[in-house]
Amino acid sequence: MNTTTISTALALVLGLAATPAQAGRNCEHKPPSPEQIRSALDLAVKTARWLDSSGAKLAVIARRGQNLDRYGVRYSHLGYVYRDDGAMAWRIVHKLNQCGTAESALYRQGLAEFFSDDLHDFEAGLVIPTPAVQAALRPLLHDNTRAAALHHMPYSMVAYPWAQRYQQSNQWALETLACAVEPSACDRTRAQAWLQFKGYQPTTLNLSVGQRLGARVGTANVAFDDHPSVRRFSDRIDTVTVDSVFTFLQRAGLAGAPQTVR
Repeated sequence: MNTTTISTALALVLGLAATPAQAGRNCEHKPPSPEQIRSALDLAVKTARWLDSSGAKLAVIARRGQNLDRYGVRYSHLGYVYRDDGAMAWRIVHKLNQCGTAESALYRQGLAEFFSDDLHDFEAGLVIPTPAVQAALRPLLHDNTRAAALHHMPYSMVAYPWAQRYQQSNQWALETLACAVEPSACDRTRAQAWLQFKGYQPTTLNLSVGQRLGARVGTANVAFDDHPSVRRFSDRIDTVTVDSVFTFLQRAGLAGAPQTVR
């Protein structure tokens, strides 16, 4: 991803870009209902108040964009929310899939926009990293070039965590964390090695051949060819989920327990 692309994307506040983007979903061009707008704004206000009262300068934030209950997964998408002291507001940096394509880009948004993406449920998941992790991540996220250092444009919603052919949204966030905390891990190979050393464990989804074929046919943002054959042919698909990231952060002593705002 070039500097012009990320600079343009990160400069937007009220709109993402000329091409719509979502966190790994096919695009459905339908305007939000008044109730959805009210719910998004209400959740944004409550989340801002929660963040203000937490005393944190940065947190990991997640939303329920899709219903993933059948996989035992609660949240579908995460990003980093930080206090922008200059604007006296909270800003979110996260990765989104370009609608109808197998590509992605990074975006900087406000809370209201983050929660306006046709959510399955208006609930925020929040994790407060330790002060040391906050201090390492915050300047990185302020810098467009550093924020994009580990971004990989080719996208698959179920990208394999230990491969580099694709990169999904939660995977970018996790690998960027590795780079922030361990400056020697600022390429994807070393970031993934650091995550393995620290004990990160991805979520294993049980997807049959029929489910994989159904997801792959006609869907540009889903691919399974980066997964090891021995796992794939036994219907086990490993990928980075929000829930697995939250568990890892707490277990590794990098953050506190997940909190919920509704």
